[in-house]
Amino acid sequence: MKRFLLASAALLLSGSSLAQGQITVYSGRAKTFVDPIVQQFERSTGIKVNVRYGTDSQLVAALREEGSRSPADVFWGNSVGALGELAEDGKFLKLTSAMVRGVAPDYVPDDRSWLPTTVRFRVLAYNPNKVKPGNLPDSILDLPKMTSLKGRIGWTVSYPSFQDFLAGMIAKHGEATTRTWLAGMKALTPKDYKTSNVGMLEAMRAGEIDVALTNHYYVQRVNRLNYPVETYFFKNGDIGNLGNATGAALLKTSKNRAAATRFLGTLVGKDAQTFFLSVNFEYPVIGNIIQPTTMLPFSDVTKRSPRVAPTALPKNIERAQRLLREAGLL
Repeated sequence: MKRFLLASAALLLSGSSLAQGQITVYSGRAKTFVDPIVQQFERSTGIKVNVRYGTDSQLVAALREEGSRSPADVFWGNSVGALGELAEDGKFLKLTSAMVRGVAPDYVPDDRSWLPTTVRFRVLAYNPNKVKPGNLPDSILDLPKMTSLKGRIGWTVSYPSFQDFLAGMIAKHGEATTRTWLAGMKALTPKDYKTSNVGMLEAMRAGEIDVALTNHYYVQRVNRLNYPVETYFFKNGDIGNLGNATGAALLKTSKNRAAATRFLGTLVGKDAQTFFLSVNFEYPVIGNIIQPTTMLPFSDVTKRSPRVAPTALPKNIERAQRLLREAGLL
């Protein structure tokens, strides 16, 4: 594996020497993405990294239960919702302006409570053998009108990115519109694959469904296996194209802030960002990273995403979950 470089000096604590000791990272991200970064960081710095894995919700609950006794130095989250919840709880240290310099500004919260590490975009995946893209709606709000797709739509309503998307719809269009959209979608009897986007696209290959609401990188991953799955973006600015970040933050409970800060800097370093892109096709949050030709350039795909403040998603996540429960979908 390509050797990871240390983060630039601008991302490190001013004047700090090589930090020693150990840190504890609570990670909602999968071991596949975390372990290679951790191992290289340990080799490069001599800092031991202990990782506790779990879902975002499990780790949020753990941090709340542990309170000031928590051993965690860093929270590395898979969803803006979880990051926002902990920021609202006052769990995070404010990052310096130097730490977020050069990071995609649209995804940095105004209070600098956490650091974006990658960006994913919501898309509509479709089987080109069954569906013509010209027949798909310009807006996701019109997807419930596609009665020809009744019983042929897949979604993952328990998946954090789907719930973040729904929170974005509430922020942009209001709760009433979102409730109506959910009711219209439910009438099309979509198949719910819970949290398994991979299983959903496997079902598309098997002919069970023709379209699916998912993240862009799942389509990229199955395209390597020659699945009959393509990516459809709605019109520019549509909530169906929502860009959503993963991110990491420094916890106030940190006992080794210099080492924890260095770890965050590594996550937005060039080699780590290239690694995330090559392994999972997630968009980097820094510039000058070569992307596969199968992906839209970051500058293009961001134009398709609506402008929704990073703090708007966590503020509306509980409302989104409530609407799903009221609709009998969760």
